[in-house]
Amino acid sequence: MSTRRTNYRLAAAQMNCVLADVACNLETHRRVIESARHREVDVLVFPELSLTGYDLGARVPEVAMDRDDPRLLQLADAAGDMLTVVGFVERCARGEYANAMACLCEGRVVAVHRKLNLCTYGGHEEGKHFGKGQTLTVTDADGLACGVMICADLWNPGLAHAAMLERPDVMLAPVNAATGMVDGDFDDEGNWLICLKFYAMMYATPMVMAHRYGAEGDGWFWGGSCIVGVDGRVLARAEDGETLVSADIDTDEIDAARFAMPTHRDADTPLVASLMAQRLERERRG
Repeated sequence: MSTRRTNYRLAAAQMNCVLADVACNLETHRRVIESARHREVDVLVFPELSLTGYDLGARVPEVAMDRDDPRLLQLADAAGDMLTVVGFVERCARGEYANAMACLCEGRVVAVHRKLNLCTYGGHEEGKHFGKGQTLTVTDADGLACGVMICADLWNPGLAHAAMLERPDVMLAPVNAATGMVDGDFDDEGNWLICLKFYAMMYATPMVMAHRYGAEGDGWFWGGSCIVGVDGRVLARAEDGETLVSADIDTDEIDAARFAMPTHRDADTPLVASLMAQRLERERRG
């Protein structure tokens, strides 16, 4: 009789990357993957656009990859049976690109998530260079269902709600959030932690946030990579610098938390859909 697995080790790679230097960033990924495997990690998450850097501008086509690019497959080989999620620019069609995360395992690209909520405000210009994703992503890590949402995907509560209703066991959140990119006195670091703790608690879904640490041009990435448990408690948080932070979770605790707080069960999707349809109709009528 097989034993149901309940314990998993999650990890976030806090790193910096060299803008538009894919070869250099690949070497960093290989080193981190090797370290994570030595620590018996089951799921490893890299930051958003970890293979390319963020402020690419007109260099987007230069660094773009197909989802079966040999360089991604080499990382997938290195990952072995550890689900490894890396950030890249995906070539979608001629002249069309996506800000994407490749989910790698056992020599294959098992899924790709394209960013749904592109940032085109403050210092962000993603909408000028990337096309929006249109689908939600959940992939499997030896029986652990892992959702993926890239950075600002989590700042659209409707998208986050829809993603959580797919009932992932954990949500993987790769981030690229430089200080001062949002206008006003927005506390990027503090507000990110509030965001992660809220979703973890509300949906009884552990959150794994992988963020950069270091400079890119005039931008500063503040790190803060962390893993948040089902009760909104921070299980592990990275110190300053490039590092690998990990925590163990028990899916029995997810079961218990969702039984106690049945957000998924009681979501009443038909009612929400009806209210949204009414809203759309009012907008159509002007």
